[in-house]
Amino acid sequence: MSLSDVALALASADVGQHEVGGNNRGPYVDAVLAEVGLQPGEPWCAAALFSWFERAALQLGIPNPCPRTGSTLEMWALAPDVCRDSNPTVGAVYVIRHSATTGHVGIIEACGDGGVTEISGNTNREGSREGDSVWRHSGPTPEVIHGGELLGYLVFDRAVPVVS
Repeated sequence: MSLSDVALALASADVGQHEVGGNNRGPYVDAVLAEVGLQPGEPWCAAALFSWFERAALQLGIPNPCPRTGSTLEMWALAPDVCRDSNPTVGAVYVIRHSATTGHVGIIEACGDGGVTEISGNTNREGSREGDSVWRHSGPTPEVIHGGELLGYLVFDRAVPVVS
């Protein structure tokens, strides 16, 4: 089982986790923000993504190549070059830029001729980059679902050995 397989299963299990009291707060949100050293109330899509890969790496007993950050754009900048790709694959992380300081990330659950299905945190039913839950969305591409500019995909399995 690969790192991305386990991270994707953890992300799928977290679909429906939500903020409590709004404003990027609640037990789940506070916990994933703490994992990347951020205070409650910060945007949390990148923190949730890091959490899925961190828990997966711990389960597999391997290092986690996903950068420990709550910043989408910093995750892209710090990711190992070997992980970068321009095509979606199951288990790949997409990175979208909305402005010079904001973006959105999630993990690809399925892809094919009909587009992609992805899971991401801090979104909503409509695909906002500043929502209240972990959601699953389907659409032609991640940037059509969430808006913004697709920077590319990160395939973290390329940076660690496959575990069987």
